[in-house]
Amino acid sequence: MELLGAFFLTLTVCLSGHPLAIGIMLMSLVYIGGHISGGHYNPAVTLAVWLRGKLTTAHVPGYIVCQVLGAFAAAGLFYLLAGKTFYPTPSSDIILWQAILLEALFTFIFCLVILTVATSKKFVTNDIYGIAIGLTLFTAILSVGPTTGGVFNPAIGIGTIMLDLITGSGAGLKHLVLYIIGPSLGALGAAYTFKCLNPGE
Repeated sequence: MELLGAFFLTLTVCLSGHPLAIGIMLMSLVYIGGHISGGHYNPAVTLAVWLRGKLTTAHVPGYIVCQVLGAFAAAGLFYLLAGKTFYPTPSSDIILWQAILLEALFTFIFCLVILTVATSKKFVTNDIYGIAIGLTLFTAILSVGPTTGGVFNPAIGIGTIMLDLITGSGAGLKHLVLYIIGPSLGALGAAYTFKCLNPGE
């Protein structure tokens, strides 16, 4: 499920790139796979859920490997269809630390929403979790997509950039640190903020 979800999420990013399309696709995928794998499709989400205590350590590597493989496969299909590679890139006029900060901040709020609506006891019977998650991603991409690339997902960064490294110019490799460090820091902050805001959990 994690591989399948990451595949379709990444394929939507590659083919469309429109914030609304990406948000709706994630919303749909969360409803499809939430009861199966938790519907992470994103190593940053997996990290946050693990730190929050809702995923065992033994499952973390498998989740991340499947997510990256799904993203890589989607990037490969896009390459076959379009004859070119796709990978996210930040704006040329932003400094690396600024891009990392923005990716971290918006991954933070994205993961905090997920932890709240999908793992909190207060929302255990809710049906709005997918909508909240999809709309948060939509808003995040709309806000900083033109600046940072709006990824908030290391699997998409790694999968697409690695495909480009194999079949393209490899020019995207210099951006890989942004799409790993930023989202990871955001996930870390979200997990511990959730614990502070919800001590009973």
